[in-house]
Amino acid sequence: MARQAGALLAFTIISLCLMSGDKQQVTAATPGKGFLDPASTNYLVVSPIAGTGQERFLCRARGRCHNKIISCPQQCPERKPSLTENSKKVKACFADCSSRCETTCKHRIPNCNGYGSVCYDPRFIGGDGVMFYFHGKNGGDFALVSDDSFQINVHFIGTRPEGRKRDYTWVQALSVMFDSHTLVIAAKKVAKWDEHFDTLTINWDGKDITVPIDGDAEWRDGKAVAVVERTRQFNSVKVTVLNGLIEMDVKVVPITQQDDKMHGYNIPQGDSFAHLEMQFKFGNLTERVEGILGQTYQPGYVSPVKKGVAMPMMGGEDRYRTSSLLSTECVSCLFHRPVSFTEENSTALKLAEA
Repeated sequence: MARQAGALLAFTIISLCLMSGDKQQVTAATPGKGFLDPASTNYLVVSPIAGTGQERFLCRARGRCHNKIISCPQQCPERKPSLTENSKKVKACFADCSSRCETTCKHRIPNCNGYGSVCYDPRFIGGDGVMFYFHGKNGGDFALVSDDSFQINVHFIGTRPEGRKRDYTWVQALSVMFDSHTLVIAAKKVAKWDEHFDTLTINWDGKDITVPIDGDAEWRDGKAVAVVERTRQFNSVKVTVLNGLIEMDVKVVPITQQDDKMHGYNIPQGDSFAHLEMQFKFGNLTERVEGILGQTYQPGYVSPVKKGVAMPMMGGEDRYRTSSLLSTECVSCLFHRPVSFTEENSTALKLAEA
């Protein structure tokens, strides 16, 4: 009962948030929903304001913002605040050179009540703004988004208390596959949660990578088709693929004792069930995009889940189940590796997955 009451309260809060006029979120759900406006980040960084250090941007996009200079607010003078112990409370500056022509202050972590979010056990907010749950299966792998040019899979961990018919599940890892490349982000299994210990593991094309904490606090592959940037000292990153084809904020969190007691998960001793919270934005989806989350970005999509209930459930396990985190094959999957994707690539990725 406590779980249902909590879920109903969350549903009410989300509904109010989506109706409150948050311009950025509403834009994501209008026709063309989920498509990032390339104009928003089409700018050059120019010298900051003397004395205050507020960063400034020369907008290059066409429209009413063309060639205008916009400045970060005093409350958040930088795009990349330094990664310190207090960085959790510090908001970053986001420049938008689209028709909004503005800068805003926001935290650089997933917004679990925003469009394209996947959090908790697991709860989704689709590209249409509708909240739903997806059961999945402990140890199962599913296509989150599958389109002509890329696919995102997720791996579930879970537990099933005695007497329960289905697993409680959480997303432990995700893979982003495009061209012949694969990026894997996962939460390590840890017995006791420590927020000052990095439980994120990141793998690029079969090799583990390290994202520095100092300097720009980012890693780029040799051709800059993938960028991974820390947004906090530990356990939180922003990932950009192919200049904004995919943008995602990823954060690792544990199941707390309070969560366990409230929802009756019965988490076994010696495992904090570290898992991922995520929020996605997409730059150029086709109209036939598929996946648990991807389908909600189709033009004219109408969600089949029941509205007004505490935990609306989305089906589709049979359509989106894959044989592994790195498999691109499922009943409704669209993405296929290029012919140049060799057996050597595949072997390296299997070693990374293991």
